[in-house]
Amino acid sequence: QVELVESGGGSVQAGGSLTLSCKIGPYDYSDYCQGWFRQVPGNEREGVAAIDAGGSASYADSVKGRFTISKDNAKNTLYLKMNNLKPGDTAKYYCVIDRVLPCDPIALILTLNYWGQGTQVTVSS
Repeated sequence: QVELVESGGGSVQAGGSLTLSCKIGPYDYSDYCQGWFRQVPGNEREGVAAIDAGGSASYADSVKGRFTISKDNAKNTLYLKMNNLKPGDTAKYYCVIDRVLPCDPIALILTLNYWGQGTQVTVSS
């Protein structure tokens, strides 16, 4: 059973930064497409970022230039560095993995086979 545990959420003011982490276990899933999506209650899920086995990243237009996805295969951990946060970024953020092609934020939320419990990010103006 895949286990994904997110951490790092919190409350920040607009313009601030946060880094989310996702510990993935219990096996090595470095060859999976890994990523993040976010959701506000009552709204649809939005794919945010994805990173493939080789480390190539892709982003939603809404976060491009502000968010950076990365991973540490040795630690089985996925990260999302979020800079210049805006109130519109307020949501619960979830990490997700799957074997999808292409490896992009949209494909990851279409299948949604393995995802974590989420971590809340709140950005105040």
